[in-house]
Amino acid sequence: MKILIIEDEIKTAKELERILLSFEGFNIEILAIIDSVEESLIYLNNNARPDLIFSDIQLADGLCFEIFYKISVKSPVIFCTAFDNYTMEAFDTNAVSYILKPVSVQSVQAALQKFKIMRESFEPVKAADTINAIGQQLKSNYKITLLVEQREKIVPLKVANIAFFYLDTKNMVKITTLNSQRYFITSSLDELDSVLSPEQFYRANRQFLVNRDSIESVERYFSRKLVVKLSVEVPEIIIISKAKASDFLRWLEGGFEIQ
Repeated sequence: MKILIIEDEIKTAKELERILLSFEGFNIEILAIIDSVEESLIYLNNNARPDLIFSDIQLADGLCFEIFYKISVKSPVIFCTAFDNYTMEAFDTNAVSYILKPVSVQSVQAALQKFKIMRESFEPVKAADTINAIGQQLKSNYKITLLVEQREKIVPLKVANIAFFYLDTKNMVKITTLNSQRYFITSSLDELDSVLSPEQFYRANRQFLVNRDSIESVERYFSRKLVVKLSVEVPEIIIISKAKASDFLRWLEGGFEIQ
């Protein structure tokens, strides 16, 4: 059985490889260990399809679902995730399974046994439908409304109307909407980044989390940095670091997309 591992945590990838190779009766060969969406696309486009793929959900450069939306993957997939807040029922079909991290001998063996039972009746179309269903489920887990404070009131605010979140010098998170209304919220930027759709919002730097719909332009800055111009006034210049510049531009042109 030829297996491809897509995992950006090298320790987890090596442990998964060790567990897989320890099983007798499966005749397992590990084709490669890949840590990103980009490298996965290159590998799958240029090599024979694996019998099975073990894939982490969150990779170094995005969610693994980008791989399956961009190319036709006919191999069955066993997803690995460290997050139990996703609705796992979407995985529970005869096409794919999942493993909750940290991986163990028991969880990997159970997933392999399930794959072995359904292997002969595996349907690529059904697998593609399942992947799409998972993507939709992930999308539905993100917040569409936040409760914000305005004077003595608590106000429901639609996320789609927010231009950006800003962490000020007093460590208070402030919100500016697309029509320049201002609020503040008790959640941290890290918390907000985890509950907002990464398709719509990007963590530009320590101070800013910006909405794609508020971005008017991007300008080159010295040392290969970028400056982001929004449609509303900002309290300070929004700078994208050199390390994040390529990722930001890929996100801005739709490189991250769950459909």
